[in-house]
Amino acid sequence: MRRQVYLGLAVLGLVIPYYFLITFLLKYGVDGRLFFKQLFGTPVSTFFAADLLLSCIVFMMYSGREAGRLSIKNAWICTLALFTVGLSCALPLFLFLREPYLSHDSDFH
Repeated sequence: MRRQVYLGLAVLGLVIPYYFLITFLLKYGVDGRLFFKQLFGTPVSTFFAADLLLSCIVFMMYSGREAGRLSIKNAWICTLALFTVGLSCALPLFLFLREPYLSHDSDFH
């Protein structure tokens, strides 16, 4: 059950952010300058961008160590997802891949 929840969250983490990216691209095209202007355009958006970037660094450190500790196969896919989609997809995808390597003493509540 827990794996299916993580997989569903990974799919949502792919679809929802890409909806907004595609909306931006359809309206403005590939305009890197405008993208970063909007991303860091206000203190609130800068707060969220900084928080997300720091969370991505923590995720890379954690997932790398955890993947090595548990010998998780194909964990590199999560790094690819992080750089091509974002943390909203990469984190639940990593949890999905990690699940079979954990002991199942507790259940997902």
